[in-house]
Amino acid sequence: MKKVLVINGPSINMLGIREVDIYGKTTYKDLIKLIKLEAKANNIKVKCVQSNYEGKIIDYIQKAYNKFDGIIINPGAYSHTSYAIRDAIASINVKAVEVHISDVLNREPFRANLVISDVCAKTIIGKGINGYLEALKEFK
Repeated sequence: MKKVLVINGPSINMLGIREVDIYGKTTYKDLIKLIKLEAKANNIKVKCVQSNYEGKIIDYIQKAYNKFDGIIINPGAYSHTSYAIRDAIASINVKAVEVHISDVLNREPFRANLVISDVCAKTIIGKGINGYLEALKEFK
């Protein structure tokens, strides 16, 4: 059975509350339930974590080494700025899939700068919470 770590970054825990016109009404708790149901249906063991702190996200990535077959990561706003998260992903040799709920390429110009995409096997953009379910399929 494959093991996948789902890492969510800043403000993802506020889903259903923050900017519902952009991120939708699904709550973070509901997102985690959906991910776990999809994982179970695909015989994948999944662990979901969230942090608003860059260092904690890096800790999660580093602890995935030799423990998980893959990572699904939505680094939130760190997607545009964190070379440290990028380097952490590059250093562990674990397949990573990046997910963005909104279409970051067609929002504010700074959001088009995705600094971790080049170290991820795939980047899924603008598919809402279904992007996480698509990302899980990468680990079947």
